Amino acid sequence: MKISWPQAAAWRMRQHFLDRRASSTSLLKVTSRLCGLHAQLLSSAELSAWARIENLDRSAVRRALWEDRSLVKTWAMRGTLHLLPASEYPLWSAALATSPRYLREHQWKKHFDLTLADLERLNEAAGAVLEGRLLTRDALAAEVAAALSDAPFARKIAASSWGTVLKPAAFTGRLCFGPNAGSRVQFTNPKTWLAAPAAAIDPAAATREVTRRFLRAYAPATLHDFARWWAGAMATIRQWVKALGDEVSEIDVDGTPAWMLASDARTVTRLGSARSVRLLPAFDPYVIGASHHAERLMPGPFRKRIFRPQGWVSPVLLVNGRMEGVWRHETAGNRVRVAIQPFVRQPAWVKRAASEEAEKLAAFLGGAAHFSWRG
Repeated sequence: MKISWPQAAAWRMRQHFLDRRASSTSLLKVTSRLCGLHAQLLSSAELSAWARIENLDRSAVRRALWEDRSLVKTWAMRGTLHLLPASEYPLWSAALATSPRYLREHQWKKHFDLTLADLERLNEAAGAVLEGRLLTRDALAAEVAAALSDAPFARKIAASSWGTVLKPAAFTGRLCFGPNAGSRVQFTNPKTWLAAPAAAIDPAAATREVTRRFLRAYAPATLHDFARWWAGAMATIRQWVKALGDEVSEIDVDGTPAWMLASDARTVTRLGSARSVRLLPAFDPYVIGASHHAERLMPGPFRKRIFRPQGWVSPVLLVNGRMEGVWRHETAGNRVRVAIQPFVRQPAWVKRAASEEAEKLAAFLGGAAHFSWRG
């Protein structure tokens, strides 16, 4: 089967609720479909939801996180912060726990002078002291050091930045984020934090389901796309896709071999085009998912305008599923200034639609829009 990149973009746009926004009650549905919202900046996660959900309440994401606890904030794919549906936490935890990324003993010895046995003791202690509690980074380090008073490595780690060492605890379901204490982050144990944690999931079943979910949201995708998104070895990703058997189909996207769920592949060729303009925030999942082949969805060599140094991913003007520019916003009093820089000249309807999106953004942020178009 052969499809074009415009068809691929149209399909992804639909899967990401970027052709038509979902209803205002769809926060968990959208978060689930996208395989989580990127939360390096919580404000970006909120704007990713806003771009996809009609009339989203500005407090909806934070309320789901800290009051309803229907979302959970944790380190996930690529070791980056994500918001995930709490009901699906066991699925992601089971899949993440299979990752060898944090099981390379020579790296732990080199950077932290830890063995994997030492790391497991730290993980267990962190999970135990966090049960039913919210602790800042410093408080957690001190409590773990006290709990492992017989282990010199625990005191050494407690005196360090105590950052990377926490990620394996998150991957294995012993740690997630709680609400901040002022400007300081706090951690807790998902077992006691989440209202109704589901039963554990078999790791093999979890990786098969994660593969389905990735392909449902980000296909057509190459193995390299999937490997970059998950931060997994190509051999592992190849096995995961192969494990789905007839559930997946290989297709040709303008000469590039890629994979889709077989049921979706039968639909994508019948999908009509839809005109759509969205203002996607920094670190938006749609942009992250296309990072390996982003140039196929741009009007020219503009990759460096979006994928910046130190891992920064710029806000994107999305037109019909293509990355056609960048934008920024700032709030001053009751004004929300939205400045858009298209990469190339755009038709009048795109500028009008972008202006309407700026108005919606300002309303979401509680202000009035001041719109500028530089191009």
